[in-house]
Amino acid sequence: MLPIRVFASPVLRALLGGVASAALLGGPALAQEADAGTANVGLDDIVVTAQKRQESLQDTPISIAAFTAADLETKGINGLADLRANVPNLQLTPHPNSAGTTQIFMRGVGLNDDQITQDGGVAVYMDGVYVARSQGQALEVAELERVEVLRGPQGTLYGRNATGGAINFITKKPELGEFGFKGQVTLGNYDNRRFKAAINVPLGNTLAARLSYANIQQNGFVKNPGTGVKRWGDKDRQAARADVFWEPSNSFNLRYSYDRSEIDDTPVYVAFSPLHPLTADRPKEGSAFVRDLLPNAITSQGHSLIGEWDVADALTIRSITGYRKLDNFQNQDYLSGATGPDPLQKNSSRAKQDQWSQEIQFVGDALASQIQYVAGLYYFSEDGSNFSNSYTPRTRTRSFTTATIANESWALFGQATYSPEWMDRRLHLTVGLRQSWDQRAATLDRKNQINDGAIVQVPGFGDGDRKFKDFSPSFVIGYDAAENVNVYAKAVKGYKSGGYNVRASSIQRFDEGFDSETLWSYELGMKSQWLDNSLRLNVAAVQSKYKDIQINVQSDPNNIRITDVLNAGKATVKGVEVDMTLAPTRDLRLSVNYGYLDAQYDEIIDASGADISAGYRFVNAPKHSLALDFNYDLPALPIGKLSTNVNYTMQSDKYVSATISGGKYIVGDYGLLNARLTLAEIPGVDGVRVGLWGRNLTDKEYYIMQFNIGRPGALFGEPRTYGIDLTAEF
Repeated sequence: MLPIRVFASPVLRALLGGVASAALLGGPALAQEADAGTANVGLDDIVVTAQKRQESLQDTPISIAAFTAADLETKGINGLADLRANVPNLQLTPHPNSAGTTQIFMRGVGLNDDQITQDGGVAVYMDGVYVARSQGQALEVAELERVEVLRGPQGTLYGRNATGGAINFITKKPELGEFGFKGQVTLGNYDNRRFKAAINVPLGNTLAARLSYANIQQNGFVKNPGTGVKRWGDKDRQAARADVFWEPSNSFNLRYSYDRSEIDDTPVYVAFSPLHPLTADRPKEGSAFVRDLLPNAITSQGHSLIGEWDVADALTIRSITGYRKLDNFQNQDYLSGATGPDPLQKNSSRAKQDQWSQEIQFVGDALASQIQYVAGLYYFSEDGSNFSNSYTPRTRTRSFTTATIANESWALFGQATYSPEWMDRRLHLTVGLRQSWDQRAATLDRKNQINDGAIVQVPGFGDGDRKFKDFSPSFVIGYDAAENVNVYAKAVKGYKSGGYNVRASSIQRFDEGFDSETLWSYELGMKSQWLDNSLRLNVAAVQSKYKDIQINVQSDPNNIRITDVLNAGKATVKGVEVDMTLAPTRDLRLSVNYGYLDAQYDEIIDASGADISAGYRFVNAPKHSLALDFNYDLPALPIGKLSTNVNYTMQSDKYVSATISGGKYIVGDYGLLNARLTLAEIPGVDGVRVGLWGRNLTDKEYYIMQFNIGRPGALFGEPRTYGIDLTAEF
């Protein structure tokens, strides 16, 4: 268990005591406008678009973590995987088959698999376009303007429903009438070489384009003395983006974007490891018995077309059209040399998927802005296939599986907030509604080969086609208790459609599929600013009632790959999120972000009707997670302006396997220390910044994943890395 005595430290007790004293002695003070020539020592306002309109983070009744462009550069966040440890109650782990496939869990809700037939519990969006598949979401994005992480069920404001939450990546839009350039070169240990560049080009008064490119190379930290690639865990990535913005009038604009990412990383190393609390040492090389290890190959690309039309002063119609395409090859050698020269298992697969989505939003207000509303229509379709080849040397059996999907989804959604004038608009009553219709079709074909003999068809051909529908409401009551204190209470339903399981124990089980799951989330929150706008304190307490949970149950004790998904679970998830930022001076900022989770299964009923919940645990749901961040701008020096950032993230033990019958698979608690020193405003070289950075400075050895592959296998986090950034922007 992670030591929590840090929360009882004298410094933190004094800080929290100061907050309480401010509340008791006089409440918050409204930040005053700074006089001309006077420095503003308060916190900058953070603008988010979580509710489909630009508004202050402090006015948004959602537990949300937002990262500005400056935050992203300081923390080295380039894509989804880099959010790991920066957002309490958000867990991001690579799938053992491929580090380019990210497993996402928020408040204990997520998907611990990478099947093409199943959807995750957390939705990922790129400029409003839903990205359906978890494969390829480790992509690098050339230039991000902002990232927003919304905790809790989303659906009445978003095209796609999500039970756990949503992650929005907002890229920088082309700017009219301005030529601009930003480039960054990074060099570091493990032969880390990164290059990023973006150029903004005005094309007349109403048209502008932005072109971005990124190239990322880095050696893995585990050598491969066998045949094939030289190292496990190499990064080899490229990303490009073309963005065109057209604004022929003040009331209409159109934005077209194309992005493409290519990920040719080598497989991540799986180490033979004992069960908790014992751990293995971080390896420096794998086994010489490994044969013909290949790099993975992922290509993810997409087009989007976003149009906005201000029909009137109080109504905007927005259209979001998206098309995305994925081609994903991944392979893995599991534990060659651990128990003998042969691997316990060797897998490879090829997945292809393409998706269309169309969303129409109506964003406006009525009754002299007493009512603000968002309404929308959403359509989504995807087709895909996956061919996998799995070899088990112990039984000399090779399994060939081909699965296809054809999915469609329709939704009507809307949300309205009423802030009555007679209450001085301090009371905010919000109602949201969503009606979803889903149709999911899938096929499954299996073949086996034993002792290099003939390839034999497994009897039966899986062919499932099911429809699901759901009505999900949300209710929020908010109140401006004081000038800078907003409190709210929320009840919202989340829904995830059913699907199919390619690892089912029989073709009949596959055809039956599994039903949808639902979650009711109840949340109390406060958004507040104190001490002349120098302290921001946001708190949310949540309890979720989860039912019909899609549970993976091992059906064959001799084959861990055979599982059935049952709608057998009920659970209660309780949590707290605290986000606090203190800026006592213009040059100093301290942030404390804490997450607490208590996730318990209340009931899991197996096929015989017995309650087996005692043998199950929530995965990727550590009880405690904490992120500390310290920023300080030093006084001006002759060489320029120095800024320091030190951040420390830690989390307590977490289960990484839902069942405990075969042993408790637990990733132990760990903490990571990172730092960055930036030199800017260098005399004679305007727009140039130099940054020295280090991650995992204490060289902590830790697991990010452990799992059962016939023996316990673990994925290690990166050792200490360090480097230098050179950034030019004008």
